[in-house]
Amino acid sequence: MKTKLIIATAMMATTATAQPRLTPQNIDQVVKNMTIEEKANLLVGYSFGNTYFGLPTNPDPNAGAIVLGAAGNTAKIERLGIPHTVLTDGPAGVHISEKRPNDPNTYYCTGFPIGTLLASTWNTELVERVGQAMGNEALEYGCDVILGPGMNIMRSPLCGRNFEYYSEDPFVTGLIGAAMINGIQSQGIGVSAKHFAGNNQETNRLHNNSVVDQRTLREIYLKGFEIAVRKSQPWTIMSSYNFLNGPWTQENKELLTTILRDEWGFKGIVMTDWTDTRHTDRQVAAGNDLLTPGNAEQIQDIIKGAKDGTIKMEDIDRNVRRILEYVVKTPHFKGYKYSNKPDIQAHAKLTREAAPEGMVLLKNENKTLPLESGKKTALFGITSYNLYAGGTGSGDVNKPYVIDLVKGLENAGFVINDTLRGVYQKYKEFALLEAEAEMGYLSTNSFFPRPRVKEPQLGKNTYMFAAQNNDLAIVTVGRSSGEFGDRTFEDFDINEDEEAMLKNTYEAFHQLGKPVVVILNVGGAVNTEEVKPFADAILLAWQPGMEAGNSIADVLTGKANPSGKLTVTFPCDIEDVPANKNFPRDITFWDEFKMNDEMKKATPNVAETRYEEGLNVGYRYYQTEGKSVSYPFGYGLSYTTFEYSKPKVSKKGKEYVAAITVKNTGSVAGKEAVQLYITAPKSKLHKPAIELKAFGKTRELKPGESQQLLLTFSGYDLASYDTDQQAWVTDGGEYTAKFAASAEDIRQTVKFKAKAEIVKCHDVMR
Repeated sequence: MKTKLIIATAMMATTATAQPRLTPQNIDQVVKNMTIEEKANLLVGYSFGNTYFGLPTNPDPNAGAIVLGAAGNTAKIERLGIPHTVLTDGPAGVHISEKRPNDPNTYYCTGFPIGTLLASTWNTELVERVGQAMGNEALEYGCDVILGPGMNIMRSPLCGRNFEYYSEDPFVTGLIGAAMINGIQSQGIGVSAKHFAGNNQETNRLHNNSVVDQRTLREIYLKGFEIAVRKSQPWTIMSSYNFLNGPWTQENKELLTTILRDEWGFKGIVMTDWTDTRHTDRQVAAGNDLLTPGNAEQIQDIIKGAKDGTIKMEDIDRNVRRILEYVVKTPHFKGYKYSNKPDIQAHAKLTREAAPEGMVLLKNENKTLPLESGKKTALFGITSYNLYAGGTGSGDVNKPYVIDLVKGLENAGFVINDTLRGVYQKYKEFALLEAEAEMGYLSTNSFFPRPRVKEPQLGKNTYMFAAQNNDLAIVTVGRSSGEFGDRTFEDFDINEDEEAMLKNTYEAFHQLGKPVVVILNVGGAVNTEEVKPFADAILLAWQPGMEAGNSIADVLTGKANPSGKLTVTFPCDIEDVPANKNFPRDITFWDEFKMNDEMKKATPNVAETRYEEGLNVGYRYYQTEGKSVSYPFGYGLSYTTFEYSKPKVSKKGKEYVAAITVKNTGSVAGKEAVQLYITAPKSKLHKPAIELKAFGKTRELKPGESQQLLLTFSGYDLASYDTDQQAWVTDGGEYTAKFAASAEDIRQTVKFKAKAEIVKCHDVMR
């Protein structure tokens, strides 16, 4: 009997001390049962290797093997039922390794169109569909979070990562970003919206201090994130590399807690962008829940800080609780059996469909486009034979293929001139070898920006014979950019070799009355003033993903009617951009690589960048000042025409509903993106002449068909930030709603009245 009593007592004790396995309902209990070592491990990411140079950084060398090539993982605590979760790069598609050791299979991912192209569709439903496909691909490859979308503002056309971003305008950024987030997260996968905040240049991005006044920060650089948080509640937000008005964003409690959580209601986790150890104690206190990519030193910092009181246990427990709230939502926690076989074919089809809708027809004299299939075509420009599907760095994807322009046009029935094809193929081989010699071992690392390849110097006879033997010419101008470096002023302009190519082609073909079409295969704005004189038609194809050639051919032939419109202004001259007075000037990645700290401090806009232009970003500046531009914000032609009628603004509850009827008055089917700009009544605050507050896109309208669009906005959307009151203030009075085809093409206007509103905020981020 005594023996039985002892056994029973022992069993009761064991049951009483049994460790809880994590469930969505017992998170607080699990937190209480965790050791400080376990908590510290959970707050520090596990990376298989340094993203940049392949150096080991983590205390768990097996973590990254879950999905090879993923950016990192969260910690596994087996006794509590907490699994690893997988974080993968992915603004333009899932970024993982296509090959695995001792595995004959390939793990390619779809190369979707770049963010700028998707935003240029002005079609939130389409963007959400792309997000669904991207999220599904991450799910089937065993990932839990996509590190994207990129939501920084295009302050300058020269930012090296603009191709990942959506717009110079915060409402486009927020609404397109929310659509992408909702699409991805509909698949049970999280996102990490980035880079929060003020990360608008790549030069010295780890240590640059962005100095931004409170109003500009609130209205321009934070507003897109705010809209996305309110409309899509991303699982995670990624804090950026840079300092912002003094502190690093990663340790700024005013940014990560006061604004993000207290004011906007963000419920997810904040993770750092991929950095080495900084001030771990300040990061934890600020509410930076997950430190990535993670290293053992940070774990020890947290353990030591908890023991000596330099890090509060309540802050540690708060962050741990948030991580666990994230973990229980993930596919890995739910035991999802991923297939490693997403439907790449279906996603490629979607990519081909989506890309034409974001391409922007900039010029089309004498209805040069669409082209008839079967034409003999002379292709000029090395990019015609080597299209850019996307940018470089974490925004790149290991794709199964890229359809070049030759293949795309041949698929559409065009006959490509073999002589020119042979010339360019040989030259491409030389140019790539030259680039490899120039960049050394980095030439094989897809993370680094690609050098621009000069166009070959072709003789006059080459152009003359091409004109004699072909029906038309297509000239492609290409640009690539990516992480680590910003574009130079020269990269914005059309260079001498490109100008010679454009001019010689135009003159040779126009002497025989034959058209010249220019394709811009770029990730950001270029100097179109230098292209216009030498083109009958200009198609801004952006970087359209792995179906690039097919998508471009679909637009050129009219199989797809382009309906894209610019989400960034194309200035006449790079010197016209207000921000460029305070932007790194002609500093390449290699220039920065050679700089020591003292040199960086002595070089303007490297150690510190002052956003002195304030609200004068993009169309807000050009329209207010009456400054000429090459192509205005919102601009884009179609193969058909549209008429706007019956404008109206009415109040329904807390929202305003702007109604406009759009009619296809042309001869082919097409879609139209309508922009709603608002002009505010006079106020004590200076305000831009117009500000975008809503937009919408029609379905495909047949000739003669009409559709009413309803565009909604709120009184809060009309507000400006008053630093005297530390509040969002909506002035009472009469506003003007402007229904527009671009910032310079206002089709209908209507006045409406709004009541005064005020939303108090915290006096932070000075």
